[in-house]
Amino acid sequence: MSPAPSETPGPAGAKKRLLVVDDHPMTRLGQVETLNREPDLTVCAHVGTVREAMEAIARLRPDLVVTDLTLPDRDGLELLKDIQALHPGLPTLVVSMHEETFYAPRVLRAGGRGYLMKSEGPDNIVAAIRTVLSGRIALSPQMAARLLETFSSQSGSAGGAPESKLTDRELEVLRFSGEGWATEEIAQKMHLSSKTVDVHRGKIKEKLGFKTTPEYLRFAIRWVQAQDRPAPAPAPPESPAPPA
Repeated sequence: MSPAPSETPGPAGAKKRLLVVDDHPMTRLGQVETLNREPDLTVCAHVGTVREAMEAIARLRPDLVVTDLTLPDRDGLELLKDIQALHPGLPTLVVSMHEETFYAPRVLRAGGRGYLMKSEGPDNIVAAIRTVLSGRIALSPQMAARLLETFSSQSGSAGGAPESKLTDRELEVLRFSGEGWATEEIAQKMHLSSKTVDVHRGKIKEKLGFKTTPEYLRFAIRWVQAQDRPAPAPAPPESPAPPA
């Protein structure tokens, strides 16, 4: 049985009210303590499941939801989609341990307003919260550069990247395939049956135009390698031209 949501009353004034969602109680309490020290922020509730989060949002109407992706009852991406459907306009920021190169684009597509890895530390997380509350998108500089590069490379291509054609589940199967996991291992990781994984793989092949499994696997491996490639460093400023 999930623990009951923990709520703290927010003081009157201009403080922005935050809902923290994380299934690890110690991590959650650490975030709450950090955020409640900020003069412009207060945590109105902290919970550990998607169900508790949706109930707290309906009851407390927070200004921002800060959530992890790994939750015990449903996937964090589904939480983002539910929030957008039932509470449009409520901003969400994902703070997770999962690799940002794969998950940050999916979070943005699901309606999230930012993605930060937990390793970034409390100061950067607080800064990201303020960025999202100001109406902007919060990403690490490396991830922002990668997304800009991806957008630039896609603009002249007819087919586009698989992110534009595949569902979140299909992208996850594609990534696991590219990492070399067998069907049974993918099924275990995704809490699915092997038959369901095969169905997802078939849909991926159909959407991307692959006729054979080796062709699909070669593409999956190349795609994973591209995702893991470091983002390009910004070009150094040009030196002013010498006077004529």
